[in-house]
Amino acid sequence: MRARIGTRRRTVALAAVAALGAGLLAGCADDGDGGGSDSPNSGGGKGKTTITLGLFGTFGFKEAGLYDEYMKLNPNIVIKENVVERNENYYPALVNHLTTNSGLMDIQGVEVGNIAEVVGTQSSKLLDLSKYGKQADYLEWKWKQATTADGQTVGLGTDVGPMAICYRTDLFKAAGLPTDREEVAKLWAGDWQKFVETGRTYQKKAPKGTTFMDSPGGLINAILSSETERFYDASGKVVYKENPAVKAAFDLTAAAAEDGLVGNQTQFQPAWDTTIANSKFAAMSCPPWMLGYIKGKSKPESAGKWDVAQAPKSGNWGGSFLAVPKAGKNTEEAAKLAAWLTAPAQQSKLFAVQGSFPSTPGAYTSAEVTGAKNDMTGDAPIGTIFAEAAKNSPVQVIGPKDQIIQQGLTDNGVILVAQGKSPKEAWETAVKTIDNNLDQ
Repeated sequence: MRARIGTRRRTVALAAVAALGAGLLAGCADDGDGGGSDSPNSGGGKGKTTITLGLFGTFGFKEAGLYDEYMKLNPNIVIKENVVERNENYYPALVNHLTTNSGLMDIQGVEVGNIAEVVGTQSSKLLDLSKYGKQADYLEWKWKQATTADGQTVGLGTDVGPMAICYRTDLFKAAGLPTDREEVAKLWAGDWQKFVETGRTYQKKAPKGTTFMDSPGGLINAILSSETERFYDASGKVVYKENPAVKAAFDLTAAAAEDGLVGNQTQFQPAWDTTIANSKFAAMSCPPWMLGYIKGKSKPESAGKWDVAQAPKSGNWGGSFLAVPKAGKNTEEAAKLAAWLTAPAQQSKLFAVQGSFPSTPGAYTSAEVTGAKNDMTGDAPIGTIFAEAAKNSPVQVIGPKDQIIQQGLTDNGVILVAQGKSPKEAWETAVKTIDNNLDQ
C-alpha cells in the first residue's frame, strides 16, 4: 500500500486513505508512539514479554486488529509500536541505530526503496528470517529483494504494489474508446508504445480540457516498474545513463508530454490533486493503494466512473519488509511475530481492512482478495486484477539510491517537457540533478 518511489509520495498516498469502499487503505499515523498500550491486552504485566515495532507511515497491523489477535493467541506477549510518519525521518535514524547497535526496536520496518542498502550494508546486524518465514509463501521476487547473495533473508515482505491502469469509463466513452476492462487491456497489451498510441487516439476526441494521462511522472514510473534492470545492474553499478531501457522510457514519456497526452503537474502535489477532483485526465498508473488516493481527492459524483485494466506489462510500485535486529531484546519472539504478521492469512486480513496488497500468493484466493471491491471502481474485481499483476511482475534489480534516481527522472526530468522544455534539455537536467545527489 505504500507509494514507494519516493517517500514523499508514499506518505501523501497514505494520507488519502479514508477512502476505499471495502476498506482499502487508512490514513497516516502521527509521529511518535502509535501505541499498543491502549489495547486491553497490552498491559505489560509482570512476567509478560513486550515486543516493540519501529514503523513508518501506516503498516496497518494495529488498525486491522492483528496485534490484539496475536496477543489473544499468545497471552504472555505484549505488542507496542512506535510510528514515525515519514520514512525520510525514520530511515536515517534506523541506519544510525543499526550502525551503533543501540536504540533498536525488536522489529523494524524497511521500505522497499531502502531494502537493497540494508541488505548490502546491514545484514550482519539482522536476524536471518528464512528460519521463520516460509520462502514458498512469498512472491519469488519479493523474497529475493531481502535476501543476500549467500542466502540470508533479512526481511519478510509485508505488501507489494502491483501496477494496473485505472481509467475513467465516462471519458473513454466520450473519446470513442472501449470501456470494458478486457477490451481496454487489449488496446495496449504487451507494449507501452501501444499505451501511448491509445493516448493519441483519445486526444483526437478528448472531452475539452482533459488529457489522456495524469502526469509524465506517472507514465515513466509505470514503464520502468516493468523493467528487470533500471538504475543499477546486477553487480551494483549505477547504469541509469547507459541503460537503453531507462532512456527509452524517458523518450517515450517525453514524446507523450510533447504531444499533450499527459498533464503538466507533479504527482502528489496540490495542483495534481485538483486534476483528480476536476476529472481532468482519463487514465493513470495505479497500484492498489492509489485507489484510496483517488477516492480521497475525488468529488462524490466520480464514484463508479473508474475501472481497472491490466497494464501493458506487469510491474510493481510499493512494498515493505519487517526485519529483526540481532541487538533487539527479544529476537526469538520478535521473529515469530514478524513471520505471523506476514503470513498469508494475516496479509489477507490486512488487505481487507487496509488495502495493503499481499506479497503472499496464497492470499490471492482468499475471500478478502477475490471479493474486494471499492466505491470508485464499482464491481471491478480489483483483487483478482492486482493479483495477476503481482504474479507476473519481474524480479527487479533494486539499488541503494533508486529513490534519488527515480525522483530525478520524474520531478527534474520528464515534467519539464510537459512544461515546455525540450526532451534533450529535460534529460540533461535530470542527469545533472541525479549525479549531484549521488556525488558523481
